[in-house]
Amino acid sequence: MKLINLRKPVVAGQFYPSGAKELKAIISSFADKSAQKIDVLGCILPHAGYIYSGKVAVCTISGVKIKDTVVLLGPNHTGRGVVFSIMPQGVWQTPLGNVEINSQLAGLFLGKSKYLEADSLAHLDEHSLEVELPILQYFRNDFKIVPIVIKTDDLSELNAVGQELASVVIENDLRGSVMFMASSDLTHYQPQKSAEIKDALAIEAVLNLDVGKLKAAIGESEISMCGFAPIAVLIITAKLLGAKKGRLIKYQTSGDVSGDKSSVVGYAGITIN
Repeated sequence: MKLINLRKPVVAGQFYPSGAKELKAIISSFADKSAQKIDVLGCILPHAGYIYSGKVAVCTISGVKIKDTVVLLGPNHTGRGVVFSIMPQGVWQTPLGNVEINSQLAGLFLGKSKYLEADSLAHLDEHSLEVELPILQYFRNDFKIVPIVIKTDDLSELNAVGQELASVVIENDLRGSVMFMASSDLTHYQPQKSAEIKDALAIEAVLNLDVGKLKAAIGESEISMCGFAPIAVLIITAKLLGAKKGRLIKYQTSGDVSGDKSSVVGYAGITIN
């Protein structure tokens, strides 16, 4: 499979400003200037246009000490590429500069995993990881990434991948230098009250680090969140690394911004430690 070395932005000018000055200004306007930064094992951020979900994402990262490497876990919206796709080398370009892939860590993941495959195709047009990068860059400009996108909700496979990722971190003593970030929006296109009720169920399961309860809630309450897979892998990995609980930093819907609460999308920012 042909791999690329430069991943160019595909939603700059759509989901977020394409100019560095404007991009920094909107992120700055959302930042929680009083937040005390703490070490976390992981976090969950939304990935919609910044006008809708940017405040949730930025407020969450405002209180996070971004580690040397961020393992980005996202859902595959395009259907392209392999099931568990890791881009193993190169750089990702954003209006705020380039972010290098930690090829050494990506190689360790590939060497350990029965599921992850080196693949660029799944990443070329996928927005779920791209939109998080400028926010991370605003707060730290020298971190590296390992981008992974997933297109299965098979819990046994997600559990196995989470165990593999955690094993690499433990075996190579990387707890202090690696954090995980899962990208997901919550309920899609429901009335505000319905979205709030459904999202509360999903958030409760996440805060309790209960993947089984989250999957059950999604099925029973028809919660149309797009990032169950990356959240599940994050929770499984983080628990093996010692995580005890999640903390909700901010929740809002697109209706809170637009004023149209007849059909909204829910967004939550959560840290896991």
